[in-house]
Amino acid sequence: MSASDFGAITSVERQLKDIVQTLYNLIIQAYDHHGAKTQEAMKREVQSLIQNLVRLSETAPSVHLDIPPEVTNYVESSRNPDIYTREFVELVQRTNQMLKGRGEAYRFLQEQIAWQLSSAVPELKADVVRVVEASGGRVPT
Repeated sequence: MSASDFGAITSVERQLKDIVQTLYNLIIQAYDHHGAKTQEAMKREVQSLIQNLVRLSETAPSVHLDIPPEVTNYVESSRNPDIYTREFVELVQRTNQMLKGRGEAYRFLQEQIAWQLSSAVPELKADVVRVVEASGGRVPT
């Protein structure tokens, strides 16, 4: 990601925060309405909201993010993307542990087969050791 991409993303993020804050202000003013002064304040907030939305519509097309469709579907289902991230990390950790165990099991199997083969056919021991060491293993003695 280039510096200009990062700057555009930061700008869009700031604009989104401004929009959310403006909407929050409007909610508060609508709830606690006290006449003409509140109405004027709400007009200013609506104008600010429109300006923020226009700026966002001008800036946002320059930002390109690759969001996996699974995350989009998760959010569209009114679910928290942080929970999706946590579940994904946990799944990756479990998968890594399983693959690490599988790799260790294969390494142990390779060592046992090499040991059994070199014990059963001593004239192949040099070839067995060469093949096992070439694949990153070792032959137990």
